[in-house]
Amino acid sequence: MKILAIDTSNKPLSVAVMDNDNLLAQTTLTTHRKHAEFLMPVIEDLVQKSDLLPTDLDRVVVADGPGSYTGIRMAVTAAKTIASTLGIELVTVSSLLNLALNIQKEDVLINPIFDGRNQNMFTGLYRWNHGSIETVIADQHINLSNWLELINNYDEQIVIIGDTDSFEKDMRTALHSRLVVGDSLDGIPSAAKLGQYGLSQAPIKDVDAVVPRYLRLTKAEADWKKLHPNEDTHDYVEKV
Repeated sequence: MKILAIDTSNKPLSVAVMDNDNLLAQTTLTTHRKHAEFLMPVIEDLVQKSDLLPTDLDRVVVADGPGSYTGIRMAVTAAKTIASTLGIELVTVSSLLNLALNIQKEDVLINPIFDGRNQNMFTGLYRWNHGSIETVIADQHINLSNWLELINNYDEQIVIIGDTDSFEKDMRTALHSRLVVGDSLDGIPSAAKLGQYGLSQAPIKDVDAVVPRYLRLTKAEADWKKLHPNEDTHDYVEKV
């Protein structure tokens, strides 16, 4: 199966072309935030370097959030467009789970973090179990103090990766020696790992229904809610 994997959920941009578990080509950029200028040229370049045509692709795997609103929206839009145009499968994977794939140890809990500002974070808790990664605490947008209350219930070491700088001090105070800070490279998403994981996941049945997983209100949603405080916002989602 020929797979195109895309993750632009934060500052790094990572794209890979896979043939089942075999990596054919990968590009990861960490120096630019304007992913819109690079994403499609990178995809075209990697497909060409893999000696493939776009029509040779069988599946697109995309990190669908949480993370940067613009980055997630762009990746999901590109993945949906490619899947629909080529008539191929689409798989969505949590951006936090993809980051957690960088830590492949079975005796720790993995805590990927994206900075949500003002001591808030996008985060989740994962562990490996007999070679498979599983969710311990679901992805969410949460204040640091509330998150610490949740993870203090676990005895294992907790490895934090990603945007850790704003949170490490307070987490060290709460968790002491149970806290392990991952290497900086562990905080960079790998499209190759994303594609490898997505190989075993079931494809989305309705590609058109896929939307980014923001995990909190966008500015437009928040502004709308202020103007309509008594109305249900459950179905207020941004279509892409």
